[in-house]
Amino acid sequence: MLSFLVYRLLQAAAVMLAVSFLCFALFNFIGDPVNNMVGQEASPQERAQIRHDLGLEDPVPVQFVRFIGNALEGNFGRSYRLARPVGRLIVERMPATLELVAVAALLALAIGIPLGVLTALRRHNWDSGVVLTFSLAGVAMPTFVIGILLIYVFSVECKSWAPWLGLPEGFCFPSFGRGETVDLGGWNSGLLTGSGLKAIVLPAITLSLFQLTLVLRLVRSQMLEVLRTDYIKFARARGLTNRAVHFGHALKNTLLPVITVIGIQIGGLIAFSIITETVFQWPGMGQLFVQSVQFADIPVMSAYLVMVALVFVTINIVVDLLYAVIDPRLRVERGRAVGGH
Repeated sequence: MLSFLVYRLLQAAAVMLAVSFLCFALFNFIGDPVNNMVGQEASPQERAQIRHDLGLEDPVPVQFVRFIGNALEGNFGRSYRLARPVGRLIVERMPATLELVAVAALLALAIGIPLGVLTALRRHNWDSGVVLTFSLAGVAMPTFVIGILLIYVFSVECKSWAPWLGLPEGFCFPSFGRGETVDLGGWNSGLLTGSGLKAIVLPAITLSLFQLTLVLRLVRSQMLEVLRTDYIKFARARGLTNRAVHFGHALKNTLLPVITVIGIQIGGLIAFSIITETVFQWPGMGQLFVQSVQFADIPVMSAYLVMVALVFVTINIVVDLLYAVIDPRLRVERGRAVGGH
């Protein structure tokens, strides 16, 4: 197990090194950073001084080593647009994105897994067909369309139909912003205030709908496959109840391949929260990245790409370790595989 962990950490380091090189190339070879930092009225002497201060006159290998060293310290330079340290900008925006991703992932798992099991066990019933039909919306409709529809129904038109249904005026959800937040030692949380909880509902539903559909259909297909295996037939022959067979034997083996997909999709939630944050004007890292692209703020773009890569690499390692914990056979197989290398 230890050898496998070391092997995966070395792979992760190689991936992060490759991503760092791409970010370094983005930072240095896509345009001249000096032109993004000074105006046209800057003299050649001022430009030369800035290039010297930034170390752009050094050889490329020296610049890359310095870039890696600064990245390890969380130093990605200063934002061209805001003239502030990039690391501080990321830290300020990170709580909003992580809370949105956490709520969206919780919705996708809490609803997707039970519905997947339901549609597998009742695959010939009408309710299963209804769930599968409505789940197509999560796959077929783009995220921004879902967000706009939710805003139109539950923020704009809500003021018309909510009183007609006898609902209070405060039922309607906000269409933008994060609501009030509470400072918890540098972590600004919106989950501890009423307006913050209300503001996160529509963005979280928008972000989670595709993942919910994916989890639902994956759990359903895996559950149907497991229910056809010989050991499930043997469990039924032993006289076990349907509850024991379905939830004591089938469900555990169903979730094994689902773990990998869920882990990757959680990383995808962070990477693809850009659209949701843009639609709802959510003050997270995705919105910061969109603004940095519009203004060619390369330091912010580089930091965001490195952070997303780090999240994916970390989640993949955690998923591999969970696999080994849940299924002990994998520890033996992977130990042999690593030993063969």
